[in-house]
Amino acid sequence: MPQSLTGVDVKLELRDKTLFHQASYVHGEWVTAASGKTFDVIDPGSGAIWATCPDNGPEDVNRAIESSQKGFLEHSALTARKRAQLLLEWHQLVTEARDDLAKLLTYETGKPLAEAYGEVDYSLGFLWWFSGEAERVSGSIGASSVQNRRVLVIKQPIGVTVALVPWNFPIAMILRKAGAALAAGCSMIVKPSPETPLTCLALADLATRAGFAPGVFNVLTTSLDNTPKLSEAMCTHHYVQKVTFTGSTRVGKIVAGICARNLKKCTMELGGNRPFIVFDDADLEQAVTQLMALKWRNAGQACITANRVYVQAGVYDKFASMFASRTREFKVGHGIDPSTTFGAVTAGLERAESQVQDALEHGAQLATGSGKRFNGQFMESVVLTGMTQEMKMGHEETFGPVCGLFKFHTEEEAVRWANYTSLGLASYAFTKNVDRLWRMFEKLQAGMIGLNTGNGSSSESPFGGIKQSGYGKESGKDVAVSEYLVEKTGTLTVR
Repeated sequence: MPQSLTGVDVKLELRDKTLFHQASYVHGEWVTAASGKTFDVIDPGSGAIWATCPDNGPEDVNRAIESSQKGFLEHSALTARKRAQLLLEWHQLVTEARDDLAKLLTYETGKPLAEAYGEVDYSLGFLWWFSGEAERVSGSIGASSVQNRRVLVIKQPIGVTVALVPWNFPIAMILRKAGAALAAGCSMIVKPSPETPLTCLALADLATRAGFAPGVFNVLTTSLDNTPKLSEAMCTHHYVQKVTFTGSTRVGKIVAGICARNLKKCTMELGGNRPFIVFDDADLEQAVTQLMALKWRNAGQACITANRVYVQAGVYDKFASMFASRTREFKVGHGIDPSTTFGAVTAGLERAESQVQDALEHGAQLATGSGKRFNGQFMESVVLTGMTQEMKMGHEETFGPVCGLFKFHTEEEAVRWANYTSLGLASYAFTKNVDRLWRMFEKLQAGMIGLNTGNGSSSESPFGGIKQSGYGKESGKDVAVSEYLVEKTGTLTVR
């Protein structure tokens, strides 16, 4: 079982011990890498190596994707209702494994156990939603301009799909992608992040128990060093027709370029520089409560978290005081401790420290926190006041436990600052003025706008950005499953 590098024991106690897997999953079998190499999985909260997984390389890809092609041929032949029933059974099994999945997730990501449960519950919504979407796929019959001609359109699954998923919300990202793909009739091969392979492998086990055929849901694990080569081999394989990627804009451009060589269809959910705007007339209690949940979830490591908090001058001091006071209440510790409310940071502490130092050097003030890591991967949540647009945090994405408060005076100024970025994933605005809310909805340049809410992501709402935050939609009615379908036109002459 896992051994600690720091003297802190990893006490992984699962109800169903058969969900703990340290091998890749191909065609219903647990397999090792052809090289025989493995990599370590480390608990961010203790620094302990608690698992090892196969370090797959390009030489492992062909076998896995040929399996996915076989799985696709079988799965796509099922009726939509049968696919819906399989998704519902998967939903039931994930629900029953909720406790074990949450524990695995906590040791992988460092997030508090309560947040891990929250992710599992959020993720279940995707399986439930896409089980319904499976039976809502439909074609059309169009009116022809020629008297004896009929025009018909059918939609069919695109084929084998690849999912390259991140470490911050591994269960949610996998089920959001796989739910849509499997509902459409596609097969999926997942490359989980090296930090979080165990939850993905557990999901593969549960998918097989649910009744999905071998090859429908495969998993190839790999180390950080091997990730570029393995990912490229997967994306360029001739059987792969679609790639879905969640990660940074920098890496997303590389993946999109690789897929463009053979015109592979892509969904790109990339980075963001999310503005959170609080106007003078906002309900400050509501705004602070929403920001607390949005900003500090997973220690600030979320693609839609608030990045630049703009507060109008008339309420700036009061809002800053309320927010800093609430933030000081967090208890930092290992996520498996039920009393912990703020866990370890999985990655990116160097950038967080750099951004805090830059802000302080340019005149910002610490309202709470130190901006310094401690005990390995921990950092207290930081609130900075007196921020200006020239500081790093004014134009860099912050993916960690640091929040800067910027003061603005007019609506026009707030919108100009909010949109002054090449990214456009999400934006948020808080005001009691309905007219202003509508203006924010129209003027803020992002794919998702939170209007008096910081919780804009759900299975029924389309998820995705604009500008350099990517393209394509995940979740939502029609649009998500459509990403995994092709349309075919039939023209019929009637005699």
